[in-house]
Amino acid sequence: MNIVSTMIEAHIFRESGKGIEFLLLKRSGGQPYPGLWQMVTGKIKLNEKAYQTALREIREETGLIPVQLWVAPTVNSFYEPKDEYICLLPVFAARVETDKVKLSAEHTDYQWADKITTQKLLAWEGQRKAVQIIEDYFLNEKSFFHFVEIKLE
Repeated sequence: MNIVSTMIEAHIFRESGKGIEFLLLKRSGGQPYPGLWQMVTGKIKLNEKAYQTALREIREETGLIPVQLWVAPTVNSFYEPKDEYICLLPVFAARVETDKVKLSAEHTDYQWADKITTQKLLAWEGQRKAVQIIEDYFLNEKSFFHFVEIKLE
């Protein structure tokens, strides 16, 4: 069995009067896991760095351009039984300052949600854990994000 890292996970959030809200995207019918709520995910292209993939996928799937991007201090994983591999996904946190989302054909709907709603709608434990980590680091002054912030040009 192989262990690969060919995909990313990017959690987009914005600040609100109540804390932070996460962007959730609903997968369209022609996609794997139709109707599932998720964050931005995507495949890393040849010669592309994982953070570049995160920025590209965020732009392609939502039309948003983050004002800040961090490597979240967690890695998600899944097992693919068809091709018999384990995939490790670097997790990114992207802060945006607008709520104007332009969906790609990969998704049919979106919503901005607080941490509790987001965690209820996400299917996998690792995704829910990432949301908790991002909120803890961003809101609760435990932040070491300055150590792992990716400077945007």
